[in-house]
Parts: sequence; structure tokens; C-alpha cells
Amino acid sequence: MMTPLIALEHVYKAYGPKAVLVNLNLVVYAGEHVVVLGRSGSGKSVAIKCIAGLTKIDQGVVRLMGHDITHSDENALSPLRQKMGFLFQSAALYDSMTVGDNLAFTLNHNQPGLAPEILEKKVRATLQNVGLESAIDLMPGALSGGMRKRIGLARALIIDPEVLLYDEPTAGLDPITAKEITDLMLRIKADYHPTAVIITHDLACAAHTADRIVVLHEGQIIQSGTYEALAQSDHPMVHAFFNP
Repeated sequence: MMTPLIALEHVYKAYGPKAVLVNLNLVVYAGEHVVVLGRSGSGKSVAIKCIAGLTKIDQGVVRLMGHDITHSDENALSPLRQKMGFLFQSAALYDSMTVGDNLAFTLNHNQPGLAPEILEKKVRATLQNVGLESAIDLMPGALSGGMRKRIGLARALIIDPEVLLYDEPTAGLDPITAKEITDLMLRIKADYHPTAVIITHDLACAAHTADRIVVLHEGQIIQSGTYEALAQSDHPMVHAFFNP
């Protein structure tokens, strides 16, 4: 039997009078890559932040790696986050640190007390895995958008995560760079075998990275399946998304 690593059960989240997530139900199994597809404002980014415990829900249950985190505080979430990598849409690098120091800071936070030579070896190896070992001494301000995404991915990977969350990994990138990031995601899938949730509105990224796609509309899932199946859907909203 497949093991669910992530589960959202009847999740409701509102900001003031505006409901963003409405009775959202989603299960992601160990080793599975699930793409959450939807238009801007459909609740995608809020959903992934609920999974990470960054946003607290109003109703329902959130389970992560077998733990109910619905009402968990930062102390309870910390050990779970040590097994979870998060690629933020903006990459969210520390601008006052070099690329190498960004990765080292994350690794030190998760595994304090590592010997300096082991720390540097791990940083260099992770940067090599994303094709940017040469950027180790650069400041984030010197990086292109695609490089920032790669460094953000490296920072998420350096902890060898069990769960990997991608928030719009190709947003703001030109088509060639977006394809490079998608190809890198596929390599990570093959090499690291994480369980992943990928938030995107990029159909090409979804087609190549997803084991399963769920379509989010007005805060709830309206259809789920493979890319091929959804591309043939007769649901008006799904059809419009796949056939613009």
C-alpha cells in the first residue's frame, strides 16, 4: 500500500471575507510528484504554504510525514522542516551572503556542528549538482533569474529532503531557461527521489514533471489525472486551461 506523506483534508482558508481554499482535499504519496495547476488567484501558493506550516488554516486538517500539523507551533514543525526543502517563487536568497554561505547557513541550521571541511564539501557537491559550483563566491545580486532559481534549488537540496515543495519554479523565466529548470527538476527526481508538490501554471513544466496533476479552481480541486487525460477533459475550466 502506498504511504501518504502529505494530506490536506477539508481545508478551508480565508483572508477576511475572501475564501481562498474551500474544502480542499489532496493526498500526495511517497515518491510521487504532484503538480497543482491553476490560474493566478486560484489558491495554489496558499495551499503549498499550508503544507509547509507557513500558513495556518481556518478549518480542516493538514498532515505532513505522518504528523498532524494543523495546530503545530514552530517547535513542533522544526524537525519536520529539517526533512523538507522549499523553493520559493523568488528563490528567497539572503542577499547579504554569498551563494556558498547561503547553502552553508541552511545546512548548519539543520545539522549543527559539522566540521568546516565537510560543510564546504557538501556545499560544493550540491552546487555542482545544479551546475553552478563556479558561483560559490558570488553574491545573489550578481545572479540572473535562472541562476537564482538554481541556487534556491541547491539550498533546498542540501538537506537531502524527503519532501520538496516548488512554488512556481519557472515563473518569470524565458522559455529556454524555464526548460533548463524543468530538466533540472527531472534530474533531481531521478537522483534524490523526493516526494514533491509543484505549484505552477506552466503547462510545459507540468507535462514533464508530474506523475499526477490536480487542477485547482476557486480554492478546490475540480479534476485530477495525468497530463494526457486532463488535456482531453470536457470539464469547461480544465478544457480552457489546457486549450487556451
